[in-house]
Amino acid sequence: MKSVNSEAPVDVVLIGGGIMSATLGTLIKQVQPDWSIQVIERLGSVAQESSNPWNNAGTGHAALCELNYMPEAPDGSVTADKAVSINEQFQISRQLWAHLVRTGALPEPETFINPTPHMTFVRGKANVEYLKKRVEVLKDQPLFAEMEYSDDPATIAEWTPLIMKKRNPRQRIAATRNISGTDVDFGALTRYLFDDLQRQGGQLRLNTQVTDIDKQDDGTWKLKLLRHVGNARSTIRARFVFVGAGGGALALLQHSGIPEIEGFGGFPISGQFLKTTNPKLVAQHQAKVYGKASVGAPPMSVPHFDTRMVEGEPSLLFGPYAGFTPKFLKTSTWFDLPFSIRPHNIGPMLAVARHNFDLMKYLVGELLAGRKKKLDALREFMPTAKSEDWELITAGQRVQVMKKDKEKGGVLQFGTEVVTSTDGSIAGLLGASPGASTAAPIMVDLLKRCFPEQYPAWEPKLREMIPSLGTRLSDDPAAAAASLADTAEALHLPA
Repeated sequence: MKSVNSEAPVDVVLIGGGIMSATLGTLIKQVQPDWSIQVIERLGSVAQESSNPWNNAGTGHAALCELNYMPEAPDGSVTADKAVSINEQFQISRQLWAHLVRTGALPEPETFINPTPHMTFVRGKANVEYLKKRVEVLKDQPLFAEMEYSDDPATIAEWTPLIMKKRNPRQRIAATRNISGTDVDFGALTRYLFDDLQRQGGQLRLNTQVTDIDKQDDGTWKLKLLRHVGNARSTIRARFVFVGAGGGALALLQHSGIPEIEGFGGFPISGQFLKTTNPKLVAQHQAKVYGKASVGAPPMSVPHFDTRMVEGEPSLLFGPYAGFTPKFLKTSTWFDLPFSIRPHNIGPMLAVARHNFDLMKYLVGELLAGRKKKLDALREFMPTAKSEDWELITAGQRVQVMKKDKEKGGVLQFGTEVVTSTDGSIAGLLGASPGASTAAPIMVDLLKRCFPEQYPAWEPKLREMIPSLGTRLSDDPAAAAASLADTAEALHLPA
């Protein structure tokens, strides 16, 4: 076996070739262009796991249509706090992308983002009443000002014909629509960001896996690398390490030995979509339409019927159908889950299993569901769906965060969590949705946490790229309208 050693330290090592590493690398090069950056990706190209367009639904998560961000409380009330927070975060991503388009770092926006109305569609009296309450709460929020509501079948049929064609006329229905929604090809966006990073001197090492991470006496991190082509082994030292390896992040953070990772575990959930490229169907549905989740279903399994635009080709997706494998990545091994168990996290993991019976029941039901049941779920959205028009594709793996909880012993957290060492020299991202859509604010927050001494000097440049940084657009209707119009112009979206 060939052995190569490289001990020259670099300023930043980004582990994983997905949207998170691409965004962080982009931000660092903008604010500190003299820093050296290396990206380590174990596969042969970037954006092949969660950032791959067929491994996610491409929804620019802005809480315009996702009901799980506004759950109904036991007393029947709904609040807008979470939905507004998610939308605020997405606006930061939009502002960054708009800046990068204007400066030429990103190509024409149509290559990675396209206008696609975001809709919510519900059936039954109770769900219609819930949707009305949601609209009432959101109507005065500046970032949701354009939301339309209708319970008129003819109006909904104008918005999306496939959903209403041959639907039972006695069924009570309602929908909301926001035409400022988007479909995002996060795979293309990731590739473009890495292309620009390399133009600015960043290095990308493909087919290279990080096998271990050790803290050195001088404060740097020593990474052991295995290049899959030729089995060449090497090492690299870094002053700062970001672990943006998706489902692989937990194991690498455990290898690092930082105490901050203690108590964290991962719960893997797989998924599938039904997909069609039938031009007659695609032409009749121009929206991302979200419904209500089944009891016990994780947020990533909320049913939705989506327009997709990938590499210029339109298609429709429906799903996801959740499943379970012990893998943490599509291209990893069946031993990921058992190998992730440590004495410090087995308690929280067992507590999660004990307190999430509805989720376990839901996943078992999904695993046992055949093609007929999957098509029946599709027909709840599209009554005229024919089996021959649809193929089943496998989506990406998601690893939900499990962590300690004083009251329950352990909780399953839906969302993302940044774990950083006390000295800020290493950080990693755990969790799933709405991850990619909120990559920009997550990475800006990471810069603030890991580089407190440098951040004040970086802030003016960050504000140049992200004008609303540090403010709430929701508190200023005029600023919200101006920001939406500005980014819409740059990204060629409806104003």
